[in-house]
Amino acid sequence: MNNNYMVTAQDVVDMLGVSKGHAYKIIRQLNKELEDSGYIVVSGKIPRAYWDKKFYGHQSGVTTA
Repeated sequence: MNNNYMVTAQDVVDMLGVSKGHAYKIIRQLNKELEDSGYIVVSGKIPRAYWDKKFYGHQSGVTTA
């Protein structure tokens, strides 16, 4: 995973260990939520800030000891 502004399907695969098809399904669902809220979305990608907010309290860049 890289530190780009957007999370890609490959990032989701790497983080969750799901298939690429399932990763795209998750991204489509999150993009629909954003679109329904009036935001502009990019197909196949989700803003990292929204990913962090929605996905189990996940925070990028946080390491555990």
